[in-house]
Amino acid sequence: MAAIGTRGTVTEAANFKPEEDVNRLRGAMKGVGTDEAAVIDVLARRTVAQRQRIKEVYKATVGKDLTEDLQGELTGHFEEVVLGLLMTPPVYDASELKNAMKGAGTEEAALIDILASRTNAEIRAITGAYLKEYGKSLEEDIEGDTSGMFKRVLVSLATAGRDESDTVNEAQAVQDAKDIYAAGEARWGTDEVKFLTVLCVRNRNHLLRVFQEYKKISGREIEDSIKREMSGTLEEVFLAIVKCLRNKPGFFAERLYKSMKGLGTTDTVLIRIMVARAEIDMLDIKAEFLKAYGKTLHSFIKGLLTSLWRT
Repeated sequence: MAAIGTRGTVTEAANFKPEEDVNRLRGAMKGVGTDEAAVIDVLARRTVAQRQRIKEVYKATVGKDLTEDLQGELTGHFEEVVLGLLMTPPVYDASELKNAMKGAGTEEAALIDILASRTNAEIRAITGAYLKEYGKSLEEDIEGDTSGMFKRVLVSLATAGRDESDTVNEAQAVQDAKDIYAAGEARWGTDEVKFLTVLCVRNRNHLLRVFQEYKKISGREIEDSIKREMSGTLEEVFLAIVKCLRNKPGFFAERLYKSMKGLGTTDTVLIRIMVARAEIDMLDIKAEFLKAYGKTLHSFIKGLLTSLWRT
């Protein structure tokens, strides 16, 4: 029952006994109200694989679905967190994408955060889970809910077509940098397709080399040119791609900081990152947060989630 990552804050519980966890959860839901502390103590300290085993044992011994029982007991943001913890990563990401496109308006941040940061294998698992859960393809819903070049970038990312080799073609890297410069800073208007072709398809090592060459040619970081040449969601998605390529934990640290800073808290972003990355790279996200903002992530969210869960 291995963890899904090696840099997470959630690791396998020693001496794991799902039957005992089931009994604790049943006890937490008995009587008036719910013992939230007990629910947290069990589910937040188990890996995804261990939680799936708890769900299986619960259904076998109680004859009911654990997710449905907890859904009937919990409310608000606490419910969102707990239900998220009970899902496998592909199903959780698929549900976040579906919720982002459900009803009036679109939560573009969820589409960007997920599709710009996941590996090819993760995206293929997400698209499979999406089709199974909702009976429609992810691409179909993206095309129906977004528009323009932003839609084209998301569709490209959703194909899981990025080269994931480590190979750097020096001549191609120089040419890619020239092409991006010619498509943006060097002309009136911007050829966004060229940015898409390079940023959504080339591998990470190659693109890091492209960014170095781009700075030599233009005198600017690629991020600065994206900000100058684009706006709105297209700017946001291209910046997210570049930031994830440079430093994925740093990208999530910034997203967490911005979700908790300023007027109000962007609850959905905070919850999504804490649930999705807890078992993958949260140790690195915490380190990047401290380095960038001079405070621990724990100090920012201490007490915050407690208040959120009750709203």
